[in-house]
Amino acid sequence: MLTRFLIFGVIGWALEVLWTGFGALVRGDFKMTSRTSVWMFFIYGAGALFGPVIDLLLGLPLIVRGLIYVLCIYSIEFATGYTMQRFDACPWDYSDAKLNVMGIIRWDYAPLWLLVGLLFERTHLILDRIL
Repeated sequence: MLTRFLIFGVIGWALEVLWTGFGALVRGDFKMTSRTSVWMFFIYGAGALFGPVIDLLLGLPLIVRGLIYVLCIYSIEFATGYTMQRFDACPWDYSDAKLNVMGIIRWDYAPLWLLVGLLFERTHLILDRIL
């Protein structure tokens, strides 16, 4: 489980660095300065705990699995963000986004989270074969 946690954490971290770096480029930052937090490693790493959920969903159509992953990710993002806000430790703030909930989640990120959920599903299946 530790190996899976580390792999999911690194994948999530890398995705976040790429996402924020390309976002910076869109805003004119040709250095593509990225932003993340050590906390994010642990949050993404927790994706490793969802192996049994993934296994239960595998018989469902791809889009249904993807939508369930989006709901799971939003739930985790909201719970961790809400908790971290209480300690002034939340590394993200979506308050300026039009489609936000308490500055913690963004509804317009649903397609991104769908893809991340399916990527984590694929990662889980690969790790099942090699670990």
